[in-house]
Amino acid sequence: MSDSGILRFLYNTVPGRGILKILVNPKVSVLAGTFLNSRLSALYVPHFVKKNNIDLTGCEKKKFDSFNDFFTRRKTCNINAGDNDIISPCDGYLSIYRIKGGSFNIKNSSYTIKELLKSRKLADRFADGYCLIFRLEPVHYHRYVFITDAAIKCQRRIDGVLHCVRPVAFDKYPVYVENSREYTVMKGKELGLSVQMEVGALLVGKIHNHTGINEAVKGREKGYFEFGGSTIVVLVENGRLKLLNELEKECDTAVEIPVKLGDLIGKGCLGV
Repeated sequence: MSDSGILRFLYNTVPGRGILKILVNPKVSVLAGTFLNSRLSALYVPHFVKKNNIDLTGCEKKKFDSFNDFFTRRKTCNINAGDNDIISPCDGYLSIYRIKGGSFNIKNSSYTIKELLKSRKLADRFADGYCLIFRLEPVHYHRYVFITDAAIKCQRRIDGVLHCVRPVAFDKYPVYVENSREYTVMKGKELGLSVQMEVGALLVGKIHNHTGINEAVKGREKGYFEFGGSTIVVLVENGRLKLLNELEKECDTAVEIPVKLGDLIGKGCLGV
C-alpha cells in the first residue's frame, strides 16, 4: 500500500481510525524517534534519497549517522532579500487564507485564531489579516528560517496530539488546533505584529527551535523538524502584507503553491 493509501485507511475507515487513536499519541512519536536516531536507521537513507530523488547538493555532509541525522541535514542557503521583502520560511506547499471574523476555513474545518494561539487578546490583533500555511512533506528540507526582521516578544509551546498534516486529515479533524505546536510572537517595522508557528505532525514528536535568540533576523535559521511532514503557520495583521499578485489570487482557494526557502512571498507595508 502506498503512503497515501495508508493515510486514507487511517482517516477514512473505522478500523483505521481505531489505529489512528494510538498513533497520534506523542509517546508513539517518541518511540519512533528513538529508532530514527539509531545507527541502524541510517541504512534506510540511500533508499529514501533514491526513491524521492532528493538532491544532496550543498549539504554540509553526505554521510549520516542515523535517518534523523540525514533528515535534519543542513545545507547552504543563499537568501537575497530586500529591506521590506517577506520570504518563505521553508521548502513546502503554501496555501493562503483571509482571517474573517477571527477564523478561517480549510475544507470542512473552521479554525479560530483564538483556538490556534490559546489567547483571545493576541488573536484579536489578527482580525481580517492573513493566515499563511506552509506544509512540508518528508521529501522537503526540514530546516526553517525567520520570515522578517523583528524583535521577539514572546514564545509559547502548546501540547497536543500529532495528526497527519496532509489534506486527507482535514475532513475529519481540526488538525492545527489539536496538534502540538510552538509559536513566536514578533514585532518589527515590516509586518508590525506577526506570529510564526511550527506545528508537529504524525511521527514528528520534536520541534527544535534554537534557544537564546532575542531578535528575528530575516533568513536566519529558526529551527528544524525531525522526521515526517509538518507545517509552519504565519499570521499577519490586516494591512501589513502586500502579497505577490500570483499568490493573492489563490487566497481562500485551498490551492497549494510550491515554494522554496527564501522565496519572495510579498512586501511588508512599512510605516502602516
